Amino acid sequence: MTAVATAPDSDRDEPRIKRELPGWLPGLLGTVAIVIAWQLIAVLWGGEKHVVASPTEILQTYQKDGWGLYWPNIWQTVKEAAQGWFWGNLLAIVLAIVFVQVPVIERGLLRLAVASYCLPIIAIAPVLVILYRGDTSKIILAALSVFFTTLISMLVGLRAADPASLDLVHAYGGGSWMQMRKVRLQASMPSLFVGLRIAAPAALLGAIVGEYLGADRGLGVVMIASQSAINVPRTWGIALVATAVAGAAYGLTALVERLVAPWAVKDRQ
Repeated sequence: MTAVATAPDSDRDEPRIKRELPGWLPGLLGTVAIVIAWQLIAVLWGGEKHVVASPTEILQTYQKDGWGLYWPNIWQTVKEAAQGWFWGNLLAIVLAIVFVQVPVIERGLLRLAVASYCLPIIAIAPVLVILYRGDTSKIILAALSVFFTTLISMLVGLRAADPASLDLVHAYGGGSWMQMRKVRLQASMPSLFVGLRIAAPAALLGAIVGEYLGADRGLGVVMIASQSAINVPRTWGIALVATAVAGAAYGLTALVERLVAPWAVKDRQ
């Protein structure tokens, strides 16, 4: 009888212990472990050929260079990526709505969308750099990097609408566009924001690839200059900055989702 009575108490205590641990603690501990392992690898194995810069060397490089080197280039790349993210996602969302409303159009245009996804960005980038001047080629590359992912996410979300809700709108005399406004768009939010979050870092990558092939400013330009000068700590430092910007873009999109469509977050939990 004693064992039977104490078992439920231990079961109740276990969830309490889990609730007391902050949600950010595992991520922080994992990050600290990665940094320590990185430092050890750089010191023990990367020191002879100096191909792996340690975190301490990167911090020293940041202090030496000053943020005057990074901020203008970060802003340039973010500006290109943001414009590409906006136009690429806008086109994808509009096309997804058209595909659902007019299936005949989908049969032809979806193949072109698949082709644009299969075409390597590094292959089309030189052509775009020749055709367009200024930031246009980088914006197009950023848009191509996000287009297909958002298109498929939006299509999946629109077609995941509850059939009973669609029938209810139809029963009250609503057509396909009424079903789109009242049911499908709201149902698409969880899937759409998954695509938008993935698209944020992808847009940044597309912009950097464009800068590699020709630009005056940007993270890609600074990274090429650092590689040419064989400045290993600065090259790693710029890569870390690009990673941090991409992570911030992902987190910002997730925050917008919580503010604009909180039900979408609850649906995935």
